[in-house]
Amino acid sequence: MNYLAPSVLSADFSTLGNDIATVATAGAPIIHLDVMDGKFVPNISFGAPVISSVRKVTDAIFDVHLMIEEPSRYLEDFSKAGADIITVHYEACQDVAATLMQIRELGVKVGLSISPDTPADVLKPFLSQVDMILIMSVYPGFGGQKFIDASIDKIKVVRDMADELELNGLWIEVDGGIGADNIVSVMEAGANVFVAGSAVFKGDMVANVKALNAKIQ
Repeated sequence: MNYLAPSVLSADFSTLGNDIATVATAGAPIIHLDVMDGKFVPNISFGAPVISSVRKVTDAIFDVHLMIEEPSRYLEDFSKAGADIITVHYEACQDVAATLMQIRELGVKVGLSISPDTPADVLKPFLSQVDMILIMSVYPGFGGQKFIDASIDKIKVVRDMADELELNGLWIEVDGGIGADNIVSVMEAGANVFVAGSAVFKGDMVANVKALNAKIQ
């Protein structure tokens, strides 16, 4: 199965709950929530209270992407706020394995992300410990960036590693610069969860969700 995961960074925050409900009802099964601390990435977004607030508007899967330093400090907060998946960055954890275990013990699904300059092979020791790998196809911190073409090869490497380890249920998510022009090539490389911000929230949200879903189904 392939899944569209709209990124709320591109939503209108004055109507955030309504926007989330709209895209979920239109056919987006996952909502991607980027949490930024202004340290790991040069931007600040929102925290657990916002997630807790919008949790009330939909039963969609909440995919919480923590772009924060030493995320282990806040994992329980995001679990309580309603996260279904918590993804941390390889580059932001002092002890990656311990952080992944902490997420698992909270009863939510486990994600691990790498930034564009990090090689995919660092993920191999952790693949059996996670439910999802998130490959950043732009530099984390800001929406609206252009897709980095080298990400295609990185997706293929991760898919090959997963196949080698017979991890057939592993989700491979890609985040950054995803739109109608490249979502099929990203899928063909081996991804099955597609984070899209502007391509969903700019313009007719319902039509955008339906058009992108048509390409990946």
